[in-house]
Amino acid sequence: MLAIVIPYYKLVFFEETLKSLSGQTDKRFKVYIGNDASPEDPSLLLEQYKDNFDFVYQSFDNNLGSISLVKHWERCIALINDEDWIMILGDDDILENTVVASWYNHYDIFNTKSNLIRFASKSLNMNLNGRVSDSFTNPVWEKASDSYFRRFKGLTRSSLSEYVFSKKIFQKYGFFDFPLAWHSDDAAWIFFSDNKPVYSINDNNLLIRYSAISISGTQNNQGLKDIASENFYKECIIKKMDLFSRSQQIDLVLQYEISIKKNRKLRLDEWRYLLLFYISVMDINGFSKCLRRFYLSFKH
Repeated sequence: MLAIVIPYYKLVFFEETLKSLSGQTDKRFKVYIGNDASPEDPSLLLEQYKDNFDFVYQSFDNNLGSISLVKHWERCIALINDEDWIMILGDDDILENTVVASWYNHYDIFNTKSNLIRFASKSLNMNLNGRVSDSFTNPVWEKASDSYFRRFKGLTRSSLSEYVFSKKIFQKYGFFDFPLAWHSDDAAWIFFSDNKPVYSINDNNLLIRYSAISISGTQNNQGLKDIASENFYKECIIKKMDLFSRSQQIDLVLQYEISIKKNRKLRLDEWRYLLLFYISVMDINGFSKCLRRFYLSFKH
């Protein structure tokens, strides 16, 4: 019923991930590991765990993650058999021992009522000598738009590993293929919710690792991240603006403008959208400030 998909590339912390799967008190899950043509072969390590939990291992001939991390996620998901729910687990992240058991304990509560389940999480920061944060918990039932907005305002954190989503909803929407998969998970949760609330399990945590070799833990490729952010706001937030409250919309539209300016100048049609937006929500102050920015952009 529960498929745990691991898009594998790095060996350095992988054994800790496998240990956390081996230590699950409830073994009703199957793991699908897709090796993205890594130079670090995990076969010998996996051999040690072959009797500890059920897994399928596939080594791909070509490295896809360097071109499209999302496409690598999707070919790993394609390995799944008949499981109905999917978790994409980082090859350096860790599950507390009763995560799977907690999933089944809550199953009858969320089944049919939600497409998207979220566990509480802790950050494991290798840049700070492996410091573990306090648990980030969430409202038990929450609109996906409110969930994203809390993260946008810096009130919580979010990552791919801590979510479980239905296979049917994945097949309906898929992932947005943004550079470095930056914001691809944020976009997925907005669409995967499909007008149903996110359900949160707060009595167990996933430990999400941040290190110098992870995308989130480094400032490398900032240019690609900026491009991904612009695409995310344009393709997901603006197109789903009706999901957000008026005050949320105003904050997000300003961020949309900022995300574009990090990459290029705004086009006339984009300025037109912004000005009409502020009129539509009757934000006179926002309209005046935007009109001034528009004027200054062409003056210079």
